[in-house]
Amino acid sequence: MKQPFHLVEYSPWPILGSFSILCMPTGLIYYIRMENWFLLAFGAISTTFICYLWWRDVVRESTFQGHHTSYVIKGLKAGFILFIVSEVCFFFSFFWAYFHSSLAPTLELGSVWPPIGISTLSPFQVPLLNTSVLLLSGISVTWTHHSLEKGNKNSALQGLFLTLTLGFYFLWLQYGEYNETAFTIADSVYGSTFFIATGFHGMHVMVGATFLTICFSRMLNLHFDKNHHLGFISAAWYWHFVDVVWLFLYVSIYWWGS
Repeated sequence: MKQPFHLVEYSPWPILGSFSILCMPTGLIYYIRMENWFLLAFGAISTTFICYLWWRDVVRESTFQGHHTSYVIKGLKAGFILFIVSEVCFFFSFFWAYFHSSLAPTLELGSVWPPIGISTLSPFQVPLLNTSVLLLSGISVTWTHHSLEKGNKNSALQGLFLTLTLGFYFLWLQYGEYNETAFTIADSVYGSTFFIATGFHGMHVMVGATFLTICFSRMLNLHFDKNHHLGFISAAWYWHFVDVVWLFLYVSIYWWGS
């Protein structure tokens, strides 16, 4: 019977991916306790390879076999929105920890915030530049989206290339900022919340930049057109989420917290 939904075929990648991902935390423990990095490296390499094969199959199903009908696309969009909601909850826990410690600092912190002995970063130097860079990248990724919808491939590629340049520039600036901080992750609850929150955000920027790089490659190979670019839409939503999280980080940790 014909129906608009895509019933996925049997695939070895979910189970193999699960085992390869399991190797990474287990391998990290082995590396910390026994200085044996083989299992950690094996898990990272095998996970990367399996992800490539899995995503290759998804690209084939959507682009070449035409299995991603309008009904399937609606379901995939709903699934990705729920994924972003879970990421919001993830970062909410970091903000909760930060405001819990800063709004009512304990005696161990000197009853002040930032804690005594912590020299905070100026919010109007590198953090402000990073904010400008990410906001510009949000504009350029929107430019790419509108160009795709109009069928203007060259304009879309230019906008996406600019977005990638700004994203990697942001990571380079954050790396330089970490080298200049006068505190570490071990310095009081301020250092812990600062590096955990900004570090995980940086990791999300790295994932988003990788996501957009794959979209750039697919654009070059003519995988997207004005009616079929769900992969890029997902990447753009993720990038906008990263932008919004950074604005909250800048206002709360860099500006208000300093």
